[in-house]
Amino acid sequence: MITTLLVANRGEIACRIFRTCRELGIATVAVYSDADAGALHVREADTAVRLPGNAPSETYLRGDLVVAAALAAGADAVHPGYGFLSENAGFAGAVQDAGLVWVGPPVKAIELMASKTRAKELMAAAGVPLLAPVDPGSATASDLPLLLKAASGGGGRGMRIVRDLAVLPQELTAASAEAASAFGDGEVFAEPYVERGRHVEVQVMADGEGTVWALGTRDCSLQRRHQKVIEEAPAPGLGEALRGRLHDAAVAAAQAVGYRGAGTVEFLVSAEGRPYFLEMNTRLQVEHPVTEAVFGLDLVALQLRVAEGAPLPAAAPPVAGGHAVEARLYAEDPARDWQPQTGALLTLDLPDGPGIRLDTGYTGGDTIGVHYDPMLAKVIAHAPTRTEAVRLLARALERARIHGPVTNRELLVRSLRHPDFVAGRLDTGFYDRHLTALTAAGGPGEEEARTLAATAAALASAAAGGSGPGPAGSAPAGSGPDRRARSGPARFGAWRNLASQPQTRRYRSEPDGTAYEIAYRTGRDGIPVPGTGERVVAVRPGAVTLETGGVTRHFAVTAHGDRVHVDTASGSYAFTALPRFTDPAERTEPGSLLAPMPGTVVRLAEGLVPGAAVEAGQPLIWLEAMKMEHRILAPASGTLTALHAAPGLQVEVGALLAVVQDAPANAPAHQEETTP
Repeated sequence: MITTLLVANRGEIACRIFRTCRELGIATVAVYSDADAGALHVREADTAVRLPGNAPSETYLRGDLVVAAALAAGADAVHPGYGFLSENAGFAGAVQDAGLVWVGPPVKAIELMASKTRAKELMAAAGVPLLAPVDPGSATASDLPLLLKAASGGGGRGMRIVRDLAVLPQELTAASAEAASAFGDGEVFAEPYVERGRHVEVQVMADGEGTVWALGTRDCSLQRRHQKVIEEAPAPGLGEALRGRLHDAAVAAAQAVGYRGAGTVEFLVSAEGRPYFLEMNTRLQVEHPVTEAVFGLDLVALQLRVAEGAPLPAAAPPVAGGHAVEARLYAEDPARDWQPQTGALLTLDLPDGPGIRLDTGYTGGDTIGVHYDPMLAKVIAHAPTRTEAVRLLARALERARIHGPVTNRELLVRSLRHPDFVAGRLDTGFYDRHLTALTAAGGPGEEEARTLAATAAALASAAAGGSGPGPAGSAPAGSGPDRRARSGPARFGAWRNLASQPQTRRYRSEPDGTAYEIAYRTGRDGIPVPGTGERVVAVRPGAVTLETGGVTRHFAVTAHGDRVHVDTASGSYAFTALPRFTDPAERTEPGSLLAPMPGTVVRLAEGLVPGAAVEAGQPLIWLEAMKMEHRILAPASGTLTALHAAPGLQVEVGALLAVVQDAPANAPAHQEETTP
């Protein structure tokens, strides 16, 4: 019997496992890096053990340190979560060699499925349909497009789509380098890339007595950079014959390796409805909550039960009911090449209600760092039908209060309401086709709504008596000295016997940068009134109600320094309050390449030295941040006149990396000294 469980992970999945442990009466142990010292999973655990360092290679990927932590804390079992060491057979063996219970599949099963190339060979022998591999060295134009994949690991690392044979060698090199960095294994293989294919998977659960459950299907086709964004169960639009074939293949895959515990068999389903085996994940998946919702199960509880040696509670799984959809909330900017965002997460508040579940590793006040994946939370909706579940999830996201760095929240809402998604027309190219439209500003009524939000921000600031660029205080009315609603008219400036002169406040909309200048007057009753025709129904420091065109709207206004967040029933807006005059020191030299996020320079373009000629759009610098590589492109054709980057250099957001100017290639250039 497990009494104390160490979770060899962090963030959302650690918190989720701890929740089940509390329900089962199991004590919990967290491990944490220095960057995670104040993280939610550390605060929620009964005991925590420090892993010195920040980088995953120093901490969460050090199996020896994790096993030592479990022994030091008195744990008798280890759960790996997902990612990090969850599919590392050596780590699983070390846990068991230390006399601890391993909450996962047998070591042999992990070994057999750890390499995608070996797994495909095994699945072919078991009769599971799969795509035939392609030898990159002998590939021809008829083999295109190709998908390059890392033989080890997942999460989209080491994956490339190749549509031109001329770039195949360099893409192989890049994929291998990324795979080696992420997983310690640079092996890469190629297979045909299926256009408009769907990513469909089957959750399996197996015990030690030969029982294997196939717990329905999940569709995970909406992906960015080969990483999932929205998942749902059951996968819509599959015929019963195809569902049965997928279930049978998943069970055959599990039986072929003597599987035990929770796992997922992933398939690619072509537009013609032909399924192909992709891989088996020998762990719990990020998207497991949608399966839990439709089957009424706790998969973590079942994992613990099987690890203790108990059988599954029945020969067949329970009957599924309803539909569930999950959205991954990331701190990233989809409109800017999915750039991850960092900084203080000031507020994360989801509206309560039946059918909504929030799995997160953050609360308001936490900091989003640079060392780990930028996923903030998973929001799951469960309802009797797909239509109801999709509508419920979109509305919950729309009404959520998320203050801090830019997130993909607006993209998620628009995706869930896109006609193709609503109709179940899903494939892995969804964002390739629709991202531009989904991230475009200025939809119907958008400018009017944003202007009203800026107006509300200005009025709330005036009501709070703010003399600076934005509303006073750091939160809405309700708690603390800066949040008190005024019981009588507020005084603004010195007394005068005339109506006040117009005053203005300036804001910059985030992240698009649109500027707003809001004019208002303060009446004799002390209430600020906008000069744009809206009727003020109520104003106080944290809340504004306006009537325009006969429609009354409510605005919750929260200020955190010069950043102002305005939440409404139909969306949220972020602004930066601007000073009256700009600072000349903020100007940037034309052609400057700035770091879009904190990270580490991993490589430079070949031959990149001051004086080199570059072409517009040419990748010059590769920056690694938050488990992803980002290319810094030349803003225009010209000459590299300064270089401040070198491999291994750690940079902060906004750091000057290089300068490209429209100058002759043979013009003298000054080489800046760099310090790796």
